[in-house]
Amino acid sequence: MYAKIMVPVDLEHRERLGKALKTAADLAKANGAPICYVGITATTPGPVAHTPAEFARKLEAFAEEQAAAQGVVASAKAYTSHDPAVDLDKVLEKAIEELGCDLVVMASHIPGFPEHIFASKAGYLAQHAKISVFVVR
Repeated sequence: MYAKIMVPVDLEHRERLGKALKTAADLAKANGAPICYVGITATTPGPVAHTPAEFARKLEAFAEEQAAAQGVVASAKAYTSHDPAVDLDKVLEKAIEELGCDLVVMASHIPGFPEHIFASKAGYLAQHAKISVFVVR
């Protein structure tokens, strides 16, 4: 049913991703599909890494940990942006195309007042992506 699953990850908040990571792993195993963990970093130093190259190494290590822990085939793809918060939607849409994914599984957050005015990142991707997006709350 699914051939390749993309899972956007925020390494700064990896402790909040458990349910989405488990869901993606279960879907990957059921479909015999690999998972690609996608992360976006700034060109400037941040709380996760000092450079985009360091971020890419940490994301790759994360993918290896998930592959071992979840029993799935996994890879990682790091993208760099001058402003990840602003460019996130565009970069994720680009990643879907580049990686040839046919399903996105991503974590959401509990909506609050701002989400009544501004769309969440997961909500935007679910509305605009050409493939299925599974938002895990």
